[in-house]
Amino acid sequence: MHITNPNPRVGCVLETTTGIVIGQGHTQHAGGPHAEIMALRDAAERGHSALDATAYVTLEPCSHHGRTGPCCDALIAAGIRKVVATNLDPNPLVAGQGFERLRQAGVEVELLPSDHPAAIASRELNIGFFSRMVRKTPWVRMKVATSLDGKTALPDGTSQWITSADARADGHAWRARACAILTGVGTVLQDNPRLDVRLVETPRQPHLVIVDSQLRTPPDAALFDTVGKRKIWIYAAQENNPQTQARAHRLQQRGADIRYCPQTIHTTSQQHQVDLQAMLRDLAQHEINELHVEAGQTLNGALVTKGLVDELLLYMAPKLIGEGLGAAHFGPLASLNQTMPLEFTQVERVGPDLRVLARVPGRDQF
Repeated sequence: MHITNPNPRVGCVLETTTGIVIGQGHTQHAGGPHAEIMALRDAAERGHSALDATAYVTLEPCSHHGRTGPCCDALIAAGIRKVVATNLDPNPLVAGQGFERLRQAGVEVELLPSDHPAAIASRELNIGFFSRMVRKTPWVRMKVATSLDGKTALPDGTSQWITSADARADGHAWRARACAILTGVGTVLQDNPRLDVRLVETPRQPHLVIVDSQLRTPPDAALFDTVGKRKIWIYAAQENNPQTQARAHRLQQRGADIRYCPQTIHTTSQQHQVDLQAMLRDLAQHEINELHVEAGQTLNGALVTKGLVDELLLYMAPKLIGEGLGAAHFGPLASLNQTMPLEFTQVERVGPDLRVLARVPGRDQF
């Protein structure tokens, strides 16, 4: 499921006119064969011809030369009679052109209605890819582990462990799904985390993104143990500051890519912060589809305040902490009308804990 990033997660099944499945496949690593090619290969290896078969695919076959050749040409060459797809490809380089090329070659094309269960499931599977292609920003999923009374840590920042081992492993599965993990320098300084995938098997490590306006990330931080397995981007705010330039050099020596997205906060101190919206646009340019946020209440609050969070992934432990730190620091609000609205999309037990998925209404309408 997670090997295709930054490409969409696509599957293909080939079926004869009598309903017999003769081949199936899914998209491989970026640069590798797409789902349609894998399905055609599978059919050939089984000794079947794809002539007059129907291809069921979870996304419109591509029509352009990217890392690989056009899949629609391969389907046409194989003699496919019909293609049934769940969604149009939102990539502007495709966006209906794959279907058009198939039709011009005499291939029947069927696109499922947008409210069809298969179409909805396919879109959800590729929510980050759709977001990057249409909005030009990743899908931002904020993960939080709390007590039943909404606390993420004791007043001194101690948070290991509020939720169970089952919940932590499940959280790592969501890390593995993402293209990149986002955190703030406060979390790096407080917890010295690695923020990689260790508790579940994964074919790839998600990249790491750190919001660090003054480049306070220690060069000996544990996260640098993963250099070589993934990219580490650190977003800072002051490129021309001599002090931060020296820090940047040390971090670059450890393998970090320092990127500057300054935003001046208009106060008497002219404090500089990272422009989070610009950071998301830059990450999309680097083919980040889903951004998995594991940060403290300060960065979480900033993302919420700026309206940059699409979905909340909440693990809730059946315990009370009382006084402690919250999930996101923002406000105070003047009225309840200013709260961040959410819709529950999924509630499940994970070990002794609850996993709640909640989405900002309308954020997936793109």
